[in-house]
Amino acid sequence: MDLFATIFVDGLIYAAWLFIVSVGLTLVFGVLNILNIAHGSLYAIGAYTSASMVGAYFGVGGDAFPWGSYVALIAAAILVALVMGPLLERGLLRFFYGRDEVLNVLVTYAVFLILEDAMKLIWGVNPYYVYEPYTLLGDVELGSLFYVGYDFAVIAIAIVVGLAVWMSLNRTRTGKVVLAVIHDPEMSRTMGVNVPRIYLGAFVAGAFLAALGGAVTAPMISVQPGLGVNVIIVAFAVVIIGGLGSIPGAAIGALMVGISRAASVHLLPEAELFIIYFVMAIVLMFRPEGLFAKTQARKI
Repeated sequence: MDLFATIFVDGLIYAAWLFIVSVGLTLVFGVLNILNIAHGSLYAIGAYTSASMVGAYFGVGGDAFPWGSYVALIAAAILVALVMGPLLERGLLRFFYGRDEVLNVLVTYAVFLILEDAMKLIWGVNPYYVYEPYTLLGDVELGSLFYVGYDFAVIAIAIVVGLAVWMSLNRTRTGKVVLAVIHDPEMSRTMGVNVPRIYLGAFVAGAFLAALGGAVTAPMISVQPGLGVNVIIVAFAVVIIGGLGSIPGAAIGALMVGISRAASVHLLPEAELFIIYFVMAIVLMFRPEGLFAKTQARKI
């Protein structure tokens, strides 16, 4: 019984931060129709920036109020979104809207490579450790199992993020405008909607979610070069399983990947990486467009 509980909780923890990253990726695709490979680099920049800001916070006397390090984590994600979002969307991607999907993938892949080298120039190649926020919430006992409280805080953040994104799209006026742009940007433009502003806002929101995923996981891992590569590969698996552009699909996909990975780690460690793509292959065999793919209008 403890083994199944361990698999479930470990899978939930892994799925939580993965969902935060994946929902940003699927949001950008849903609005801009661009599969943004550079999303992984935004995650890594968020992790590096949060590690630097938390380190600076404790370096100037933050030990007197360690809880302020959580503010530094969120502030790092906001900073990355406000700087990198407009820079990439207005400075580059807007010139490729409506172009071939393969070209867009190549452009974002080029950005990904540039940002990976830029991070090495800025932060070097040595790993960063920012453990202080991870220890503040103590331990949580679940029967005979013990977990770090911070892990459950990440689950709570993922739930809040999912509800916030869903509510913003489905229960607000701005969200209705975004959905209109998703379904028909040309008609939305003729109705007076500022489509470029919607694109910019969606990309900044996606960049914030990527950076937030990096910020909340920075205390849990070693922040080092190559971080974005691993994340974007798994995030792609999540959004493909759930369906590109689907918020509920990102949640279900993250849960499937998280629990299957946890089961593999505990039962068959050799298949840890294989199991993620095995689950993706099984889903695509029966649902080639993903579990919650957007309905495509049939052209006559």
